[in-house]
Amino acid sequence: METILRINNIEKYYGNKSSLTKAIDNISFEVGKGEFVSIMGASGSGKTTLLNCISTIDKVTAGDIYVDNEDITKLKGNRLNKFRREELGFIFQDFNLLDTLTAYENIALALSIQNTPAKEIEIRVKQTARELGIEDVLKKYPYQMSGGQKQRVASARAIITNPKLVLADEPTGALDSKSARMLLESFNYLNKELNATILMVTHDAFTASYAGRVIFIKDGRIFNEIHKGDSTRKEFFDKIIDVVTLLGGDLNNAL
Repeated sequence: METILRINNIEKYYGNKSSLTKAIDNISFEVGKGEFVSIMGASGSGKTTLLNCISTIDKVTAGDIYVDNEDITKLKGNRLNKFRREELGFIFQDFNLLDTLTAYENIALALSIQNTPAKEIEIRVKQTARELGIEDVLKKYPYQMSGGQKQRVASARAIITNPKLVLADEPTGALDSKSARMLLESFNYLNKELNATILMVTHDAFTASYAGRVIFIKDGRIFNEIHKGDSTRKEFFDKIIDVVTLLGGDLNNAL
């Protein structure tokens, strides 16, 4: 399997010598092309810091992060902006849609920035909307949509540029159970049918059970890793709960 993301011995410190916090402690792992990987951990475990470093929102203190064999920790200026714009897709907990744009315009924006011809934009937006079941909201503004619809619009925006890696930060955190399930089914479609490579941070075992692999983080280090393999989603969910129990602490932080 072709490796899309390679994390090499990364560390992240916050603060100064008198008050130093180690948020990430020598983490290494790889994500192959077309994988759907979930990262789980309690609040304060370092999972969001890890995602922020991969997304270049934050910088590592030590180590390297490779996306398609390019060390993104070395990128600066226009090359960094180009990488964020063309090679990463982002899905956030709070949607981050622009309120003054319709769903169509929100999805099309990333292609417009890349100077994609209008006719091609229309074809790609409509195709992606059809795949995610949001054709009926393309003319609506965010305030006219449900939380689930907004998150699927955000997902469409994230994949419309065919990024090498889609990063999702607690994507179901603001959704009710029905909307969460619909979104996760959409993720499954993106992963299995469109071969999207997805790295998702979540504290929720049900959400994580849709992935093919779960990496557990505790105190800034990898605690465990499990693969779905031939298990049903229910069986995989039970395996996740078993590891969450081993993680200790407040179980509510991980469920």
